Amino acid sequence: MQTTITVDAILFDMDGTLIDSTPGVLKAWATFANDYGLDADTVAHATHGRRLYDTLKEYCNIQDEDKLHEEIKRFEQEVLDGGPVPLAGAIPLLTTLNTLTEPAPSRWTIVTSASNFYAPQVLARASIPLPSSTGIITSNDVARGKPHPDPYLAGARACNVDPHACLVVEDAPSGVRSGHAAGSKVVAVCTSHSRQAMVDASPDFVISDLTKMSVACIDGKFQVTLDTSE
Repeated sequence: MQTTITVDAILFDMDGTLIDSTPGVLKAWATFANDYGLDADTVAHATHGRRLYDTLKEYCNIQDEDKLHEEIKRFEQEVLDGGPVPLAGAIPLLTTLNTLTEPAPSRWTIVTSASNFYAPQVLARASIPLPSSTGIITSNDVARGKPHPDPYLAGARACNVDPHACLVVEDAPSGVRSGHAAGSKVVAVCTSHSRQAMVDASPDFVISDLTKMSVACIDGKFQVTLDTSE
């Protein structure tokens, strides 16, 4: 089944949506679980899509700001060392966005819960195309992370569009909630969670991965076609 919608801008999550960093994330949580007395599998699942600033403070009970930032950097370095790779469809889709003249390349961006230390490095390692003029939104750019609306509101501002005219692309329930809280339509990709788990988060659309999403330019807007079949 195909669905076509028209939007002014597209805002992509990063880890789990554009990039598969699972081996590194699981390795990092195994290390931190050992250091802080946690169950690695449980905490990895519970924290997916959220900022390390929030999750390390909550689960590892790190209250000192300097220590917290040191541990964020240590965690993210382990993820980088795990060998992140692009997910299916990500590079072709973003390359297409950058070849369109209007509204791309200025009306799409990446909105990640990762820090400004990790995000540029992991995007480069996975050879993910970047928006040419908007920059990206990281955890350092917002006061509150997902599931709060702040990240996607910042993404809409970067694209100079109303968040209600944006399409958010997410792989985690917390990100779906963040996109909706910002007032955007949300398409969920089932690359990190089961289809049922994503359906339960109440996105507007569900696709298996980014190979099921295509874009064109019509009258200065994005025409997005989604194959929502299972």
